[in-house]
Amino acid sequence: MENFPGMELDTLWLLLGSALVYFMQAGFAMVEAGLTRAKNAGNIVMKNMMDFACGTPIYWLIGYGIMYGGAGALVGGFNPFCIGLDPSSLVGTVPLWAHVVFNTVFCATAATIVSGAMAERTKFKSYIIYSVFISALIYPIEGHWVWGGGWLSNLNILGWTGFHDYAGSSVVHMTGGVCAMVGAAILGPRIGKYDKDGKPRAIPGHSITLAALGVFILWFGWFGFNPASSYGLSSTAQAFDVSNIFMTTNLAAAVATVVTMMFTWFRYGKPDVSMTLNGSLAGLVAITAPCSVVDPWAAAIIGAVAGILVVLSVEFFDKVVKIDDPAGAISVHGANGLWGTLAVGLFARDGGLFTTGQWGRFLVQLVGVISIALFVAIAAYILFKILNVTIGLRVTPAEEIGGLDFPEHGLQSGYADFVPNFSAEEITEAAAAGVAIPVNQAVPVTRVTTESGTSRPSGSKVKMTKVTIVTRQNKFNQLKAAMNEIGITGMTVANVMGCGIQKGASEYYRGTPVDINLLPKIKIEIVVAKVPVATVIETAKKALYTGHIGDGKIFVYDVENVVKVRTGEEGYDALQNDDD
Repeated sequence: MENFPGMELDTLWLLLGSALVYFMQAGFAMVEAGLTRAKNAGNIVMKNMMDFACGTPIYWLIGYGIMYGGAGALVGGFNPFCIGLDPSSLVGTVPLWAHVVFNTVFCATAATIVSGAMAERTKFKSYIIYSVFISALIYPIEGHWVWGGGWLSNLNILGWTGFHDYAGSSVVHMTGGVCAMVGAAILGPRIGKYDKDGKPRAIPGHSITLAALGVFILWFGWFGFNPASSYGLSSTAQAFDVSNIFMTTNLAAAVATVVTMMFTWFRYGKPDVSMTLNGSLAGLVAITAPCSVVDPWAAAIIGAVAGILVVLSVEFFDKVVKIDDPAGAISVHGANGLWGTLAVGLFARDGGLFTTGQWGRFLVQLVGVISIALFVAIAAYILFKILNVTIGLRVTPAEEIGGLDFPEHGLQSGYADFVPNFSAEEITEAAAAGVAIPVNQAVPVTRVTTESGTSRPSGSKVKMTKVTIVTRQNKFNQLKAAMNEIGITGMTVANVMGCGIQKGASEYYRGTPVDINLLPKIKIEIVVAKVPVATVIETAKKALYTGHIGDGKIFVYDVENVVKVRTGEEGYDALQNDDD
């Protein structure tokens, strides 16, 4: 076995980077799940798991050989199936399998980008077939052009030779973004995304917390994605290179995040959380190609442009092209993958148009991104069209409305533990098993009955009123405490869905005005007789008021009678010492 100085350190560095890039799969899953609705959460995480699990063996069997063996791999030379190869062989200064593993996690990243753009309406089996196809052919072919010794790596224009994409702004991210754009266009928008006039409606995701967690994970993983693409850390030159890459990667992401926050604040009146999260990812995608050839000042500019570009791109695809992309994958990865690759030709220390005044490098980058985008778009179009006319791409309207967790996976809900699910048979069996206490063993009851049959305390006429309050879920504990202070201890509470919008006050989600959308609410029902109704209403208003849309409404009804099942008490007596 041939030995190279520093091989052990180079191998360790590459394998550590592989682990970090693999962990990015979790980041993608959380971002996509958070920016979509809870009824599809199980489907989202299943897709993100399976595109890696399916892509790994198919890339090992076919993709890697095509990517690093070229056209001759299928007829001789490099074994396209990685079967029978000497595990002690080297690629450069690292073992073959370390090289295969590192490139496998990159392939999985390209594949998983599509999931977010086609979320909430794609058949699971069609998505799996797509994942296999991109891992076996689309990604390896264009990847060979750049990283496997193909024609783009040798392209010469005006004296500059070689297309540069250090860690995959175009090879990985733009490829995934273009596939996402083609797939989402053929698939069509989600039901309810556009009104009859073609105006987009906001469909907020169910958990901004999950989406933010995903971005933190992805930002962390990018410290493997970009720096480990040095394929080594055993020389002084590599140490300086990797340090610069860490700096430019983090700086571009941070600047992009700040710029997106400020831009949405100016554009929508408030800083948009989900769009700012997309801004972080846009900066990371954009710096991925030029991270090793630009200085920090250039990285900051690249990040700033990415922060604005992602917002404008999301609005463009949503409002103009009318391609429904719930996670913003097309804009984050496609648009900013394109921008980052071109930025190499603008800001590179050597040959950059803005740094040296030379055009050659920029033109090489331009030809490269156009070629990759065209190839990927044509290949993805053929693939998705074939899937659409054979097994179909889209689920039925009923399945889409109900959510994909159950029809595609038999999962009642990705959040089943939080919402009880009982079948009719279970309810019937539970009722049959119940034991009723005889009335003569219950708490003794003294009734005073009016001619109308309504109970009341002796010698008095009592008016009973039901107060129904619909408000935000997070206000319940505050309301309950306030009711308890005025003597209200019995109430019925239910989770409901409500909608409404305040006239003249527009809220935005990802640049789209939030219209009439069903949102989680809580409904509290209280029947009062002893406590004045006016007191209940004023107490509720003080507890719930924020001055913002969604504070809620209070409904007041007359109650004819109340019957307590356990004791048989009626009217006023049934409301005292309530135990329901």
